[in-house]
Amino acid sequence: MKTRLGKIYTIKIEIVRLDAGNDALVMRVAEDVFDEPVRPDRLAVYLREPGHFMVVALADGVTVGQCAAIIHRHPDKATELYIDEVGVSPAFQRQGIARKMLDAMFAIGRENGCEEAWVGTEPDNRAARALYESRKETHESAESFLMYVYQL
Repeated sequence: MKTRLGKIYTIKIEIVRLDAGNDALVMRVAEDVFDEPVRPDRLAVYLREPGHFMVVALADGVTVGQCAAIIHRHPDKATELYIDEVGVSPAFQRQGIARKMLDAMFAIGRENGCEEAWVGTEPDNRAARALYESRKETHESAESFLMYVYQL
C-alpha cells in the first residue's frame, strides 16, 4: 500500500519466473534489489545454465524483488534447492513479497525433483531470519557454519 496526496492505493505485485525470453524485465530495477547492477551478459549465462533459476517481483513494470536459486544434485544425498539470493527494495519490504518469491521458488524446486531447500543469512539480519524462521516447512533449527571464500 502506498499513499499519494492523502489517498491510499495498492500496487499489484506480480511474481514472474525469468527465462531467456523475458530477461529484459530486470533492466528496470528499484534500488537495492541486487547487490550490484545487473549485467545482461551475466544474466543470460545464468539463465541458460541448467539448474539455475530466478524469479522476480514486478510493480508497474519495475523489478522490486528477486530470488535466485540453484539445484544441487548429490550422489549420496537428496537433491536440494539452494536459495542463493533474496532481495526486495527497501520501499517494498514488509509486504510479503519475499515470502511470495520463496513460495514460487519452492514450487520450481519441487517441479525439478528437489526434496529440500536451504538458505543462509548473516546472524544479524533480523528481517531475513524472521522470514526464514516463519516458514512452516522448516524442520530443523538454524545451524552455525563457517564460510571460506577463495579468489580464483
